[in-house]
Amino acid sequence: MASRIEHRAEFREGVADVYLAQSDEGALRARLAEIGGAHARLDEHSETGDGVRFTLVQGVSADRLPQAVRTIHKGDLIVHREQVWRRDGEGWTGTAKATVEGVPGEIKARTELRVGGTGTELRSTGEVKVRIPLVGGKLERLIGEQVTKLLEREAEFTAKWLAERG
Repeated sequence: MASRIEHRAEFREGVADVYLAQSDEGALRARLAEIGGAHARLDEHSETGDGVRFTLVQGVSADRLPQAVRTIHKGDLIVHREQVWRRDGEGWTGTAKATVEGVPGEIKARTELRVGGTGTELRSTGEVKVRIPLVGGKLERLIGEQVTKLLEREAEFTAKWLAERG
């Protein structure tokens, strides 16, 4: 069974500005430098006909992992994350896929940027699946919590990045 991920953030700025903060190569590199963790890098970034595709590598140091994870996984957690954004009417729709080195499973999410009440709303919904008998469900919940915290930190970074450029 999979664990659900849900996150929502609002920004005062318009959809176009928030999209750039979420997809611009310079913004991504700045975000990784500040909150990407161990092994952080931008592996690929390319414009498509109707959006952008990029691949990030992020890490969580072993000493910051819960004991339950350290029992099963030795060393740092290295996350490979692919994000695709496509224009969708007046907003943007994205898909994200992530895998963790050495952990059988995946994280999939759908992301949306839409005009919100006072600016732009960024919404992410998805799920974490870990295929390890007996402990998979517990790991899914732990990873889901960490992904949600990461999305919160990314939203905080985006708000700060936008404010500095506004």
